[in-house]
Amino acid sequence: MGTTQTEIWPSELRDPSGRRSQANIWPAQRKTTNVRFAETGQTMIIDKGLGRSAFVDFLELAGPYVDIIKLGFGTSALYPDDLLTEKIALATARGIVVTPGGTLLEAAVNQGEVSEFFRAICRFGFNGVEVSDGTIEVSRSLRTDLIREGIANGLTVLTEYGKKTNGARIDPDGLAATADADWAAGAALITVEARESGIGVGLFDENGNCREELLDTIARTVSDTGRLMWEAPLKSQQALLLKRFGPAVHLGNIPPAEALSVETMRRGLRSDTFEFGMRPEPIVYMI
Repeated sequence: MGTTQTEIWPSELRDPSGRRSQANIWPAQRKTTNVRFAETGQTMIIDKGLGRSAFVDFLELAGPYVDIIKLGFGTSALYPDDLLTEKIALATARGIVVTPGGTLLEAAVNQGEVSEFFRAICRFGFNGVEVSDGTIEVSRSLRTDLIREGIANGLTVLTEYGKKTNGARIDPDGLAATADADWAAGAALITVEARESGIGVGLFDENGNCREELLDTIARTVSDTGRLMWEAPLKSQQALLLKRFGPAVHLGNIPPAEALSVETMRRGLRSDTFEFGMRPEPIVYMI
């Protein structure tokens, strides 16, 4: 684990874009403040139930290109305690933020077990938490309290905006207001909801295509799009957002098997974003 990336490949082939140098190293060696989130496009993986061996293999190959791992929805509560602790430790040792799915915190709110939730995730070794209201209603004051509770426990707090109901769209003004309040409360990033399917919810229509007018409105309305993370599980969605915002855009709900593919697109090592690494044609002057 953590072996140095080969220097056999020239840097121009490892990163034609010339903009992903920090992604060549283990996240533990990168900056860990919120400045890091602004400087380097974050990739968030959704883990819906990788076993120990698969998780170890995943980290060995893709770990240098992963910043956040979310153990999807409420799966964390179903793990054997020792396996959950081990997986979290393996990832956090590499500087990766590991968070349970926001739905688990929503369940804790619904069940009146918020204090117990935070006690449990800290005991297991999580270093991040997601605050969301995709399934239940959470008041502004409670949302702020949850963000502050996460920070008080030493956790990186990610928040999420948008409902999980099929057909639900993102309200740009609502997103902008929520984002400003979340950031003021201390959240590092706010995630734009698209579920694990990326179909028929949030920014995407029933075919998974981006509602580009909505995207443009969001880009004009939100005060700092550099602190938005876009859930984009499908390749077409990832490519569109990368072209719209550049290699430093934050992308979430990436399937584990797609982690390297996303990094190739960030670097211009895939046809979809090859232009990121294109060199300008030399100008020849005739004398």
